[in-house]
Order: sequence, then C-alpha cells, then structure tokens
Amino acid sequence: MLSLGGVIGTGLFLSSGYTIQQAGPLGTVLSYLIGAIVVYLVMLCLGELAVHMPETGSFHSYATNYIGPSTGYTVAWLYWLTWTVALGSEFTAAGLLMQRWFPEVSVWVWSGLFAALIYGFNVVTVKVFAEFEFWFASVKVLAIVLFILIGGAAMFGLVPIANGESEQPLFQAITSEGLFPNGVSAIILTMLAVNFAYSGTELIGVAAGETENPHKTIPKAIRTTMVRLLMMFVGTIIILSVLLPSAEAGVHESPFVTVLQRIGVPFAADVMNFVIITAILSAANSGLYASARMLWSLADKHMISPKFAKLSKRGVPVLAVHFSMLGGALALLSSIIAPDTVYLVLVSISGLAVVVVWMSICASQFFFRRQFIKEGHSVEDLSYRLPLYPLVPILAFLLCLASLIGIAFDPTQRIALYCGIPFILFCYGSYHFTHNVKKRGGQNGKQYQSY
Repeated sequence: MLSLGGVIGTGLFLSSGYTIQQAGPLGTVLSYLIGAIVVYLVMLCLGELAVHMPETGSFHSYATNYIGPSTGYTVAWLYWLTWTVALGSEFTAAGLLMQRWFPEVSVWVWSGLFAALIYGFNVVTVKVFAEFEFWFASVKVLAIVLFILIGGAAMFGLVPIANGESEQPLFQAITSEGLFPNGVSAIILTMLAVNFAYSGTELIGVAAGETENPHKTIPKAIRTTMVRLLMMFVGTIIILSVLLPSAEAGVHESPFVTVLQRIGVPFAADVMNFVIITAILSAANSGLYASARMLWSLADKHMISPKFAKLSKRGVPVLAVHFSMLGGALALLSSIIAPDTVYLVLVSISGLAVVVVWMSICASQFFFRRQFIKEGHSVEDLSYRLPLYPLVPILAFLLCLASLIGIAFDPTQRIALYCGIPFILFCYGSYHFTHNVKKRGGQNGKQYQSY
C-alpha cells in the first residue's frame, strides 16, 4: 500500500493532462507504455540487487558499493530531493483542485493547510501515518477502478456522452487530431512527466531490508506491482486519451474530472475531485515518509549529521521530517507565480531526480554482475537473476538518459536541468569536502561527521 500510495498521485491524476495536451491521444498512450517498459526494466535491475543484498535505504548503498561512495551519497540526496520536491507538487495540485469549489481562495492558502495536515500525520506517530495511508491508498485504487469501468463504458458507446458527440468515440478520438498533432518528438519531451508519474514504484527496494524471504517476496512484489500499475495507468490513460480532446487538457483541472463532466454522470465530477484530492494527500503522506527515512538512513550510516537519526519517544525521526517539509514550502510560491507553472516546474525537478536514481540502479546492477563474476561466482549462484544481461541495464539506462536529454528542448521543463545539475554537482563537491575534513579529523584523533 505504501508503494501504491506513493506512485498513484498527481503524476496520474493531474500531470497526465499536460501529456495529453502536448503529445496528443496516441502519443500519450505510447508515452505511458514506454514509461512502463522503462520502470519494469529498472525494477528487474533492482530485483537482482535487492534479493542478493536486501537492505533498508538500498539505492545509495548499492551505488556506494558498485559505483563509488560519492555517487552513493549523491543518489541518497537525489532520492530525498525526488520526494521533498514532489511534496510541493502534491500540495500545489491539491490547491489547484480546490479552486473548483472555492475559486476566490488563493491556491497557496490550501497548499499551506494541506502541508500542515500531512506534517501532523507524520510527526505525531507512525501509527497515525500508517492508518491514514492505508485507507487513502485504498480509496484511490477503488476510484481508478470505477473510473476505468465508467470511462470504458463511455468509450465503447455503452454510456452516452453528455454532448452527444458520438456513440463510439474510440476511433474518432485517435484520428481526429492526427496521430501525432505536435510531432513524434512530443513523446520524448513528455517522458520526464511520465517518469514522474511512475516514481514511487522503487519504494519496494527501500523496504527490502525488512522483508522476510526476500528471494521469493521481492520478485513477486515487483511482478504484481508492475501488473497493477500497467492495468491502472495504461488502462486509465487510454480512456483519458480517447475521451478528452487535447484542447481541453492541461493542469488547471484534473483530466479525470473533465472526462466525467463530459460523460455527464451526476455529481461524479465533484466526487472524483474530492477523491483525487485525498489521493494526492496520500501520495504526499508517502513522500514525506520516504524522504524523512532516506535522511535517517544517511545519518544511520554516518554520512550526514547523526541528529537526523535521532528518534522521538514515538519512534519518529522528527528532525528528518522537519527538513523534508522544505519541499512543501515550495508550494507556497504559487501565491507569487501562476500555480500551474509552479506545478510543472516541481514535477520536472522531481522527475529528473528520480530518473537519475533509476540510472544509478541500472549502473549498480551492471557493475555488480561484473564484479560478482570476477570474484569467481557463477550466475547460477544468484537466487534471482536479471534476464538478458547486459542488454536490460544498458537499455534501461539509455532510455532514462533519453528522457533527460528530451527536456532540454522543452522550455517548460528545462528549468529542471538548471536546478538538477547544480544540485548533483553540489552533492559530489559536498561529499568530497566533508570526506577530506573527516580524514583530517581522524588523523588528529577527532571524529567528524559529514553535513
């Protein structure tokens, strides 16, 4: 439920409208199919690593062992950035959707209220967080299933569309705007937003260290999660692409709400709007939990200040939660800048960070297998083996890299490079600086921690 709660959020409920607007119906379906393939390949790489070395906070440990400690340090901070910036996008999206009922209230007011709510759920006790996440993740999965049933009925003419356009709009929607109204290149340009939509699947790896019988449960979890995501994501995107014209798509309103309005189901749009807001808050809940635990993992391995590993009486890493809430503060920028612009910027930055993390997983698996063989082991010694090595990690790495290159040509998302590249360089520089200080401190009989 934590993995589903993290992955099903604004990437599906809101930014899918941006993808439809940019890539058109067929282009959007292809974008999400390609995104699903990329995620599956990355999860295969993660599966081999996690089964062989199950450990909490696994990403940066694998990168540390098989790429280098500075890369592991940077990967951990990038994953923290993925979730803490995603918080800003989630709170901004929730504020945008509240405009449907309260257009006179500024988006930043709702963003601030929701940020305070999620902060309270996480800082009080883990039990409150868990209960909240279970029920709200359940609500969002049920909502998607119902949407697929209603939208599928409308798509095949079983339920009439309110404006009476067509009894069977399926093929008309695919061809009316052309196969690729903005060119095939639009698929590449939207891949970062699509990858952001799939981010959260890798939370399976974060929990690997607490899994019983990892050689059985982790591969099964990867398979079942991917099947569910394919059914919910690709199935939903097909319906949205068919029933929602590109001209009506965007991030001002959820495409789910717009489609239900067009179908004319009584009160369905308002109900779905409420469900989507709760789903977004669920994703924010998972995001704050994940980012705070990544800081705890860094502190536990003495890579940052041990203060971040300190737990409250209720078992909560309070300082890590406080620091991770910085991302929620970014949502308040919507009071100054147009909220839809802020939202796309935050999605792009978070998407870039998670794609770089995925690339590190692929590279870690590639170097792990090489080292494993050099040490005299046989591939048959692995209880879970990645198929088609080295094709899978190389292909997954290159597909992730292509999505990063694509955003350089999109003015809306290009800011992610301006923010992401300096952040990566800063992390590498910070590691080497603090590592050298630590070494000098050890020579003087002192102990230093990296900050």
